[in-house]
Amino acid sequence: QVQLVESGGGLVQVGGSLRLSCATSERTISSMGWFRQAPGMEREFVAAITRSGGATNYADSVRGRSTISRDNAKTTVYLHLNSLKPEDTAVYYCAARRSFYPLIATAASFYEYWGQGTQVTVFS
Repeated sequence: QVQLVESGGGLVQVGGSLRLSCATSERTISSMGWFRQAPGMEREFVAAITRSGGATNYADSVRGRSTISRDNAKTTVYLHLNSLKPEDTAVYYCAARRSFYPLIATAASFYEYWGQGTQVTVFS
C-alpha cells in the first residue's frame, strides 16, 4: 500500500503564501497531483506534475499564483501557493498514481493513492 504524507497546511492571511509537501516512500509513482475540497463542495483538481517534472497542469483558479514541483528522487511533491484568497480555504489532498497513461491527469478517478489531507485556512 502506497502511503502519502502531507504537511504544510495551516492558517494564512489573505495575500500570503505557503508550501504544501507530500512525501511517499514509493519510487514507482508516475504523476502526482493536488486536489482540494472546501466544506459542502466537491473535491476539485488543483495541480499535477509528471514523474519527470517536465510537464505540469493547473486549475484556472490557481494558475499564475501556484507552482507544483517534484524532488529529484521523485518521492516528494510540493505545491507553492501565493497570493492566497479566502476561496483557497479547503482541505488539500495529495494524490499519486502508478499508470503512465495519460501522462498527466486532472481527474481524481485517475489517482489510486491519496493522502489524509491537510487543512489550509485563509483569513482576512
